[in-house]
Amino acid sequence: MPRTLRDVVFVDGVRTPFGKAGEKGMYAQTRADDLVVACVRELMRRNPGLPPERVDEVAVAATTQIGDQGLTIGRMVALLSGLPASVPGYAIDRMCAGAMTAVTTTAAGIAFGSYDVVVAGGVEHMGRHPMGEAVDPNPRLVAERLVDPSALSMGATAENLHDRFPHLTKERADAFAVISQQRLAAAYAAGKVQPDLVPVAVRSAEQGWGLAVADEPPRPGTTMDGLASLKTPFRPHGRVTAGNAAGLNDGATACLLASAEAADALGLTARMRLVDYAFAGVEPEVMGVGPVPATEKLLARTGLGIEDIGLFEINEAFAVQVLAFLDHFGIADDDPRVNPWGGAIAVGHPLAASGIRLMNQLARHFEEHPEVRYGLTTMCIGMGMGGSVLWENPHHPDYGTEDDAR
Repeated sequence: MPRTLRDVVFVDGVRTPFGKAGEKGMYAQTRADDLVVACVRELMRRNPGLPPERVDEVAVAATTQIGDQGLTIGRMVALLSGLPASVPGYAIDRMCAGAMTAVTTTAAGIAFGSYDVVVAGGVEHMGRHPMGEAVDPNPRLVAERLVDPSALSMGATAENLHDRFPHLTKERADAFAVISQQRLAAAYAAGKVQPDLVPVAVRSAEQGWGLAVADEPPRPGTTMDGLASLKTPFRPHGRVTAGNAAGLNDGATACLLASAEAADALGLTARMRLVDYAFAGVEPEVMGVGPVPATEKLLARTGLGIEDIGLFEINEAFAVQVLAFLDHFGIADDDPRVNPWGGAIAVGHPLAASGIRLMNQLARHFEEHPEVRYGLTTMCIGMGMGGSVLWENPHHPDYGTEDDAR
């Protein structure tokens, strides 16, 4: 039985405010699954035309799938969110690109015709579940020299990237970090970030109940002088610091995807169209360069060039990783098309949740820039991978017409 692929659209996306991981963080006594439940409930509230029983799947990503991030968290979230028992769910893991993969995997199901509407999300409570908790890497990885030992430390891989590209200096990384903080502060001041934040009730045994309404990690007063004095924890006299890298964070994201036909029938707004996506592998010890081959693969398949991309949301796991991408494609470090509201260095990076934050923001940028037809969300992935997703802007005058892109 032949099938015709269907267009997939991004309908809506939300996230919790991101918190600092640890005992003093605002989510220290809040469960991880409750964070993503808050996002799913908000999506349903914001889209009252969507009957809950029309949700065909709930895919939720977490990097550390134990405790309150385990037990097939997608199914648990579906039940806890009040969706009908008939709505299935599953868990997914691709480390930092977990939520991105939840989107691309379920979107493929929509395109194939197996789903009409899905919820995709991601969560990471790094305070409860530190990166690498309970993992047991096969000793053959290092003993048989399949990977360099540094591949198992994300900070060390960033230092390796500095080694590989010595012109990407610490000073450039620090300057990029300052821009990230400044852009996020400006976006907050203009009220651009707040519409997609889900207030979360938080509890502290010492302080009682509270409400998380804003991101905890930003440091808007960051300066080059301040960054210059920070320690380099991954290597003596290194270049990676807490100031030019994303922190350890807690948070969750979720989005609604649908077929274009289902969105029209249900009165849901298509905020972006998914054009295509690609994942690629690189040497694990320089995992930060992963977005480069992923994007090259994507562009080659769609027939577009980097000059056709008008907006970029690049996850800032480390400043050097973003700089490597920009340098490869001939884009300036301070290009206004790149992370217009800042990035993970300022706002935080709760691992598996971050991919949908990029998509949320790109959808908002599209609304402000109808002259931009295509935008890219891309990120590096632990153990040597990169992922890139290409989106089309429905506000562009040529939206929906034939072009070189799928």
